[in-house]
Amino acid sequence: MNQLDGTVPAASIMGIGTALPVHRIEQKDVSARLAQALEHEPDSRRWAKRIFNQCGVETRYTCEPNLLEPVESCRYLPFTQRENVPTTAERMGKYKEAAVPLGIQAARLALEDAVVSTSEITHLITVSCTGQFLPGLDVRLIQQLELSPRINRIPLVFQGCAAGLKAVQLANSIVTSDKDAIVLIVCVELCTLHFQPSAKRDDLFAASFFGDGASACVVGLSGLGRKELFRLGSGDSVLLPDCSEEMIWEVGNTGFDLYLSPQIPKLLGLHLGPEVERLLDGSDLPEIWAIHPGGRGIVDAVQKLYQLSDEQVAYSRNILRDYGNLSSVTILFVLQAIRDDYRKREEASSGIALAFGPGLTAELLPFTYVPASVEEREPVNQGMI
Repeated sequence: MNQLDGTVPAASIMGIGTALPVHRIEQKDVSARLAQALEHEPDSRRWAKRIFNQCGVETRYTCEPNLLEPVESCRYLPFTQRENVPTTAERMGKYKEAAVPLGIQAARLALEDAVVSTSEITHLITVSCTGQFLPGLDVRLIQQLELSPRINRIPLVFQGCAAGLKAVQLANSIVTSDKDAIVLIVCVELCTLHFQPSAKRDDLFAASFFGDGASACVVGLSGLGRKELFRLGSGDSVLLPDCSEEMIWEVGNTGFDLYLSPQIPKLLGLHLGPEVERLLDGSDLPEIWAIHPGGRGIVDAVQKLYQLSDEQVAYSRNILRDYGNLSSVTILFVLQAIRDDYRKREEASSGIALAFGPGLTAELLPFTYVPASVEEREPVNQGMI
């Protein structure tokens, strides 16, 4: 595994930005309203209460205010009259309306954080699996951020939770092969638009931990002298064997239909080890673990497999607790939380980022967190005193 100490230029995440919708969902409130909607289905009601309490989520955010309305007027709860359930077309309209401002907000914050101007961006990667429209998010970003109309646009669509890290891997390859390239990645996922008014266990499980949000980052070639960075090593993308039916995401008449197998954590425990060992190539286990919290069980599986401490997986668990699973968006939330904690340190630290999606696909990327130098920190600290 590459160990980069920051003394030579390397492809790096130079800035990160995140954004959330204004509507906050309290897990206890959703569970209570769901129990009311399931009052005539005692088995489903008991199962839903248990999974909502045990999934590791306390709060989430949504772009759909109707999800906060009372049971009688909420169109996404079980036993909603069929004619009142939002169609896929209506959900896509809401996606188009909400996705653009969230993506713009996250992108502006990432550019500001990286101290990079829009004129310097050469490539734009947009990521989403929860909505589609054309001209798409990439066009809207170019127009509203005033990016170059000749920018290289790369949309990654309908690739699930792993796509955020896949975008970083792609940006890493671009920057490594073209020293003048600077890549802006923007991920937007509005998962709650696809909640199904169903008492089926699969649908209730999916409704228990997904949330909405956006994240962005800037990847470019950077050497010593900038602020703190995630320096990127050479990663892998692998399709795990015999797992293609364990995570399914299909377009239905009332939004997208999701199936998540309860066997996913077990399968990751079985297949992930050899892939990480191959990536590390004999190196010691890294200190930092940026695990996409696709669910509580996924974080549990990785922690158990590598005997990680609670502190090492706390970033992933805290993001899941406070925001839910944001699909492709989530890995940058995790990396931002890690950076906020590690910027207090003065030594570089090795890390690995892991994300998983339909396939099952595993994205694995080694990195080194390089803090800002003491000299760079002092003016900021003095200005705050």
